[in-house]
Amino acid sequence: MTDIDNDIDSNSEAGRHAEKMKKRKAVQDAEVASKTIDAKGLLIVNTGPGKGKSTAAFGLVLRALGHGWNVGIVQFIKGAWDTGERRALEKFGTQVQFHALGEGFTWETQDKARDIAAAQAAWAKSRELMADASLKLIVLDELNIALRYDYLPLDEVLAALSARREDLNVIVTGRNAKPDLIAAADLVTEMTLVKHHFKAGVKAQAGIEF
Repeated sequence: MTDIDNDIDSNSEAGRHAEKMKKRKAVQDAEVASKTIDAKGLLIVNTGPGKGKSTAAFGLVLRALGHGWNVGIVQFIKGAWDTGERRALEKFGTQVQFHALGEGFTWETQDKARDIAAAQAAWAKSRELMADASLKLIVLDELNIALRYDYLPLDEVLAALSARREDLNVIVTGRNAKPDLIAAADLVTEMTLVKHHFKAGVKAQAGIEF
């Protein structure tokens, strides 16, 4: 095969690729053009057995902060650990309200009454933040765990989330999201566990797990 033949084959392949991408762009453009709502406060749920639910939520927090939004964060269950995300986000000053109001996971406290009281205090703070018109994004980290163990009434939580103002975005994280919460959400992502270093004996590490 001559150099000219190679050039022809290459150009033909490039042409087929360009045509394929042209068709793909037309489909994507039509899909985008079909959307009519410019902005809407979303209810986002990150759930599932895989690692990364809270991590994804904090990634969205960083994006929101980059656009100048004010953000509120309430951590249910968690609270005993000195986490990297808390250290980092506190550097944003008044742009972030960070409240770690848990006392540790349920197997650590071993006190249901205390767990319920902590969840109720965290929910009260959540309601307070939801009423703050300066906030555009609120993360309710591990709220799903509090709901799973019936530390909070699901109907009350769903009613408050449904009644939030139209421009308020809320992210709920934690395993085992309730079906009714999933049904109410605008965006649900399930993290699937494929492989985890913990099973190989690796302890939780600063900068990775907290």
